[in-house]
Amino acid sequence: MAIKRVLTYGTFDLLHYGHIRLLQRAAALGDYLIVALSTDEFNALKGKTSFYPYEVRKEMLEAIRYVDLVIPEDSWEQKAEDVREYHVDTVVMGGDWAGSDRFEFLRDECELVYLDRTEGISTTQVKKGLRIEDAK
Repeated sequence: MAIKRVLTYGTFDLLHYGHIRLLQRAAALGDYLIVALSTDEFNALKGKTSFYPYEVRKEMLEAIRYVDLVIPEDSWEQKAEDVREYHVDTVVMGGDWAGSDRFEFLRDECELVYLDRTEGISTTQVKKGLRIEDAK
């Protein structure tokens, strides 16, 4: 029986329970979960800055039991190549990407699944919350 491989993409900065739940749900769709982690250089091209550098974010993802392999995401264009190179059956993304040209073209290569985000948590919310100073 062939192993069903699942692939997801993201920055996974300031790792939180929403990320963990997304990874858990993605892993449940197959036997082997690959995470393509945005590099610092790719984030810069997207106009994003991560709190943690790529290597630290990679280390944290590798410590999560649902994640089998972490690969670098260097560009928007690499996705179809990733699907072929890693023999991916399903690409999973957060529901906010549904219908996006960045992923829809992958339907020609594999199954494409959008999962709803975990309500009440996002990296943006965490960053805003961290700006609140502790009362002393």
